[in-house]
Amino acid sequence: MEGFSQEHVIGIPLASFAYADEKIEGKAPRLSQKTDSYVQGFKEHITLGPKISDTLKGKLSFGAKVLQAGSIDKVFRQYFQVEKDEKLLKAFQCYLSTTAGPIAGMLFISTEKIAFHSDRPLDLTSPKGVTTRVPYKVLIPAKRIKSAAVRENLYNPDEKYIDVVTVDGFDFWFMGFISHTKSFKYLQHVISELR
Repeated sequence: MEGFSQEHVIGIPLASFAYADEKIEGKAPRLSQKTDSYVQGFKEHITLGPKISDTLKGKLSFGAKVLQAGSIDKVFRQYFQVEKDEKLLKAFQCYLSTTAGPIAGMLFISTEKIAFHSDRPLDLTSPKGVTTRVPYKVLIPAKRIKSAAVRENLYNPDEKYIDVVTVDGFDFWFMGFISHTKSFKYLQHVISELR
């Protein structure tokens, strides 16, 4: 190896590992649980769609929209009518359960509403046979939310979803979150602030 010298070698001093065992020992179980939860959430998120390739195309397409707009907040404002003082708190990738199957998209949680927008437009055919492509949107004003709860799939308890019930009796199931716990925390915050 010509031109190789010790000044080109990067190393990690062994002293930095001196007390690593003691520090990691207490955190390992909690870190392991958190990692397992994220891995389960990621696996669930990817496998809920009809085809992994379609799911990834949708995510890439949505990512391109965010880059073009400049921020997720600007995308939210393009997709939905926003009040003057309304602020986007968080956005989560997830699926909305429908009778036709899960639809991949983004759940936006703001100070005034929760709103879902599909990653890709859906094909709708009119009675005359004309096909149009439209995004699937759901908008629920936070004041209209009666309850929200984390539920688990009866057949696979590792799969969790957030069940949102409106005051007029409509049920919305959001699932496939990378972290349903974090998503639910933001949702609970919005509901409690408006009560």
